[in-house]
Amino acid sequence: MALHLSVNLNKVALLRNSRGANNPSPRVAAHACIDAGAAGLTLHWRADERHTRQSDVRDLRAIAAERGVEFNLEGDERPELAALAHELRVDQFTLVPVTPGEVTSDHGWDLPRQAEAVRRILDPLNQRGVRTAIFMDPVPAHMERAAATGTQRVEIYTEPYAAAWHTPRRQAELDRMKACARALVGAGLGVNAGHDLNLENLPILAREVPELQEVSIGHALLADALYLGLRAAVEAYVRACRGDEMTPPVTQ
Repeated sequence: MALHLSVNLNKVALLRNSRGANNPSPRVAAHACIDAGAAGLTLHWRADERHTRQSDVRDLRAIAAERGVEFNLEGDERPELAALAHELRVDQFTLVPVTPGEVTSDHGWDLPRQAEAVRRILDPLNQRGVRTAIFMDPVPAHMERAAATGTQRVEIYTEPYAAAWHTPRRQAELDRMKACARALVGAGLGVNAGHDLNLENLPILAREVPELQEVSIGHALLADALYLGLRAAVEAYVRACRGDEMTPPVTQ
């Protein structure tokens, strides 16, 4: 199956907010990403609105529908976020646990302890026809626990894989991703992935984990866009999703 790229545009909104006006525009960036081949758009709407605002969610959901790509709304368990996902009938709602003060998402749901709370949020969205996903740490033995929440997919947290890229643990973390994906498919669930994926570590993941259906990428892609331009960066990530080896604009 083809691995779809969903571009997370939070960082465009963050840059806009730092100036207090409307430039850069997430709307303009959304069209540019779609023109370059992105299969979807992602926004993570946080309660403090430090980047994405509710108006951005409405705008990009409308653009995605108009342009025929998927819109993925991410966020925590606060009622207003699930209500917005229900109202807009987003294509996918990804439920992500949030710790107050965190810089970015850094852990998945604690299952089965939080399974019932997750199910209460997802059930109305499933009934509405919204595809649901939950964020989980890359522990193969825990993947089957996700099925009890009613979710349709799991987004595997890929930071451990990305952090191991230049270390001896690289193969072990890749093997862990493979095992997670196999376990999810065995449980009847779809497979997404995201966090710290980039032009270096994405191609091999795309080739070695054929069960992957979607990756959501924001920070690395927008950082590369500073050097390559947004269209060229999206095109590079689309090729990386096909498994093509890519040369990043900056090596660390």
